[in-house]
Amino acid sequence: MLFVVLVVASQIIAAQEYDPYIQNKVNEIAYDSVLQRLQDFEDLGMKQAGTAALEETANWIIQQHQQFGYTDIELDSFYVGSNLVYNIIVTKTGTLYPDTYLIIDGHYDTYNGPGVNDNGSGTAIVLEVARMMADVETAYSIKFIHFTVEELGLVGSTHYVENTVIPQNMDIRLVFNIDEVGGVAGMVNNTITCERDEWSPTSNNEASAAFTDTLASLTEIYSSLNTHISYAYGSDYVPFMENGYVVTGYYEYNESPYPHSIHDSLSNMDPEYVFELTKASLASCMYFAEYLNSTTSISGNEDEYLPMDISPNPFVNNLEFNNRWDNPVEITMYNMSGKVILNSRIPAKSKIRVQPECPPGIYLIKGNTDNSNAEFHQKLIKQ
Repeated sequence: MLFVVLVVASQIIAAQEYDPYIQNKVNEIAYDSVLQRLQDFEDLGMKQAGTAALEETANWIIQQHQQFGYTDIELDSFYVGSNLVYNIIVTKTGTLYPDTYLIIDGHYDTYNGPGVNDNGSGTAIVLEVARMMADVETAYSIKFIHFTVEELGLVGSTHYVENTVIPQNMDIRLVFNIDEVGGVAGMVNNTITCERDEWSPTSNNEASAAFTDTLASLTEIYSSLNTHISYAYGSDYVPFMENGYVVTGYYEYNESPYPHSIHDSLSNMDPEYVFELTKASLASCMYFAEYLNSTTSISGNEDEYLPMDISPNPFVNNLEFNNRWDNPVEITMYNMSGKVILNSRIPAKSKIRVQPECPPGIYLIKGNTDNSNAEFHQKLIKQ
């Protein structure tokens, strides 16, 4: 066997890379599941502070998360007038960075109506993403947050930032806000607005723009939707970005005339649009939280066998690629931001030892064999 030692330099690629593992998870989302959550939300009625419907909706959300298997569920309670209300915080602990959080949020209160678009659509998506992420190991922790009393001036999110985030000096990687994404019945709803921070303080604007560009790329890869970039305003990410945290989010491109009225119903929105956004939201959550499930797959002829041993995993310094295939294999190693770490051709029946010049983190290996339709993918972790 040929034995080669390589020291690898990285280069930047422009486009967001397709990940077959993310695609497989996205394909598991069922339209009927999303539709049922929207219908359940409508059936619960108008959800304003002081109504039984708001309390019942909070209980419904908690029960949903419990059914998904989550146990770390907190109620961030406070009063609006004489009414006790709750933000619902569900935490999924990350493996590598347990004290750094991706927040994915949407408010569940409504105003003057059932609020199926504003914001049953965001609530349904956060719930479905939580369900799909329950068995996915991630590097970063995730907080699925259902804010309340957004409609009276971002009251719930402001309370959480002022009484939990700032006092705890919480380490937040990103706040991903989903608000009013139901589309309009009878219209062609094929575009979603991805929102970024363009306000003061400006220290977090560059990072927000970068995450939002990535959100747009992921959306176009894993859903059928086009994207439009705009500025963030008027929703629950505002208290975060005003305090220097990095935010991104979704808002419908065709703006519905029905929110804050009794006509904000399932019949006046586009559940297929919500379904597509659920796909995009799941893919983005997996990417931003850096999923760790170590999966190896092969596509092509079912009689083919996996041609490459890659070890150790996790690795510290060196990696060894052992090509057991009768043909050369082209391998490419990416980090989770789309940067190429390694691009090499491994001869047939050969080994290559690699010392990647890269920091600790999560990496994706792609490989293709000559004279074959086979392609393989593997997730690697550098400690």
